[in-house]
Amino acid sequence: MLAENPLHSFKFCPRCGAEGFADHGERAKSCAQCGLTYYANVASAVACLILDRHDNGLFVRRAFEPAKGTLDLPGGFVDPLETAEAAVIREIKEETGLDAQDITYLMSLPNIYPYSGVTVYTSDLFFLVRVDSFDGAVAADDAAELVIRPLCQIHSDEFGLSSIKQFIASVEHYLPKD
Repeated sequence: MLAENPLHSFKFCPRCGAEGFADHGERAKSCAQCGLTYYANVASAVACLILDRHDNGLFVRRAFEPAKGTLDLPGGFVDPLETAEAAVIREIKEETGLDAQDITYLMSLPNIYPYSGVTVYTSDLFFLVRVDSFDGAVAADDAAELVIRPLCQIHSDEFGLSSIKQFIASVEHYLPKD
C-alpha cells in the first residue's frame, strides 16, 4: 500500500485548469474536462558514499528538513535530462566542493521523501565514489557540516532518512569495528 497520494492537494487540472481534478487509482489524478490522467511518478535521486584512499568516509549533516541535523550521504535529486552519474558529480561538487572520481553504482532503494507537505516517492540510487583526499572540502548548499570518519565508526542510527539509514545498515555489518 502506498502512502497518501502525493497529488492529494491538487484541486485543478494542470493542463486545462478545470476544477475537480479527481483521484484515479492510488497514484494518479484525472480530469473529466480534458481527459488528462496525471501520474505521481517516482523521482530519481543519488546518494554517494565518498571514500578517500585511506577508506575514511565523508558524510554531511543535513542543514534543512526533512531530518535536519542528522547525518546523510552527499546527494540529491537528478535534474531533468541529466544522467545519474552527472548528478553524482554535480551534487558532490555542490555540497562538498570535491571533484568526484571513480564512480561505481552499488544499489537502489525506494524512499518516501516528505517535502513541504507533499509526499515525493523516490528511487534512491547509491554510488561509491573515490577521491584522493578530502583536502579542500567544504560544507555548502544543503550540507550544514562535513563529518569525516573511518568507516568502522559509522552507525545507521545517526542517519535520518529511511533509505540512507537502510543503506548504511546494509554495509555496516560488513565493516570491521574499531
